[in-house]
Amino acid sequence: MPTLALGARQTQSPHLSPRLQKAVQLLQMPTAEFIQSVMAAVDENPFLEEDEPAAPAAPGPEDGPAWTAAPGSRSHQGGSGDGLSMLEREPATATLHEHLHAQLRLLRLPDRAFLLASLVVEELSEDGYLATPLESLCGDYGVEPQATAEELDAALRAVQSLEPAGVGARDLQECLRLQLPAVACPLQRALCDAVLARAAEGSGPQAMRQLAARLDVPAHAVREAMERLRHLDPHPGWRHGSQPVQYIVPDVIAHKARGQWTVSLNEAVMPRVRVHRQYQQLLQSPADAPDGPTPASEDTGSRSAHRDLAAQLAEARWTVRHVQQRFSTVLDVARAILRRQPHFLEYGPIGMRPLALKDIAEELGVHVSTVSRVTNNKYLQTPFGLFELKYFFSRAMTTPAGRDSSPTAIRGLVQEILAADDGLRPLSDVDIARQLERQGIRIARRTVTKYRQQLRIPPAEQRAAARP
Repeated sequence: MPTLALGARQTQSPHLSPRLQKAVQLLQMPTAEFIQSVMAAVDENPFLEEDEPAAPAAPGPEDGPAWTAAPGSRSHQGGSGDGLSMLEREPATATLHEHLHAQLRLLRLPDRAFLLASLVVEELSEDGYLATPLESLCGDYGVEPQATAEELDAALRAVQSLEPAGVGARDLQECLRLQLPAVACPLQRALCDAVLARAAEGSGPQAMRQLAARLDVPAHAVREAMERLRHLDPHPGWRHGSQPVQYIVPDVIAHKARGQWTVSLNEAVMPRVRVHRQYQQLLQSPADAPDGPTPASEDTGSRSAHRDLAAQLAEARWTVRHVQQRFSTVLDVARAILRRQPHFLEYGPIGMRPLALKDIAEELGVHVSTVSRVTNNKYLQTPFGLFELKYFFSRAMTTPAGRDSSPTAIRGLVQEILAADDGLRPLSDVDIARQLERQGIRIARRTVTKYRQQLRIPPAEQRAAARP
């Protein structure tokens, strides 16, 4: 099995056959793009035809909670149809990841540096943020030898040097800071940086006056700097092939029946294709014996045409087999994930446990890069909304009580604490950190700030100012 290092650049993958390269490409495609690819093959290959869809099963009784979109989940808006209308949208010319990989190749980095930078790109969310800790990249992807902190920092800096400015940031503050070089005036740039460094202190009138006094600048200069910061892009990745609102249908669905959670494929998005039986029989049946001798030129042309048709038949069989294999692999990975995340289906994000890509790879006996490809742009419908399979992976954070907790679960607790805030005296990040500590989770105030920003929730001062 080829290693990830060998497969990092397509131009450096001589051991992969064209068909295997195509299989890898199809496996990592988003489902909508995959369906378009299969339908294009049906149009081009006479030995492929669409299969008649099976009659939909009657809906059974469900004893699970209602299916609603949770805040922060990647759920489509509305969408009560069969989900195939998503194919009517024109595909983007280049996704964010494709755009960044193309730029990386132009940097002409050494092979190992290119590999690490490529892994950073693969871990970016659709809006361009890096939520995965750098130190866990090598372990998740099985890269040997383990990268040093200096190598990982260099890989991140390489990605952060790419366009659009702001990609590769680990939080909103870093995202905006990466865009500051576009500010032409050095003094304004320095002031914006100083204001950004103290953004957690608030943005109300009193906070601005205090900040102006601390920086020894007029209050209007601080206001102008804050206004300039507001015009920076908090979601740089959305400019390339992604939009904040997308119509996405799940690849797999989790549902509860007779008290047990099960995971099944969403058959509405599975392309139903089969080999055209009549054409296959015609090709495989012996030709009628000719009445007289056949000219050599005609015989040669007939054999050539027969070889071409046989190749198309083989390609049709491979396509049908690969469609089945792709969705079977997605289902196997989804089931393995939820076996490791059983509490998520009952309690939502606060029930998340630490999980690495290699854990699923070892359980299923596949390469970690296969799990990575399967979990990108493949979605699971749950009672708490629609989530990318990649969402369920996170590193372990050890609490003072000695137990491992997932950052996703802690972020979910932060969201619950803020949702319960009565608004009379909005909770500050320090208040939230204290509440978490009472629950046995000790994290720094800046970590709470980072989680709150990831949840797109403004600081206490802005929430107070917005209160009617």
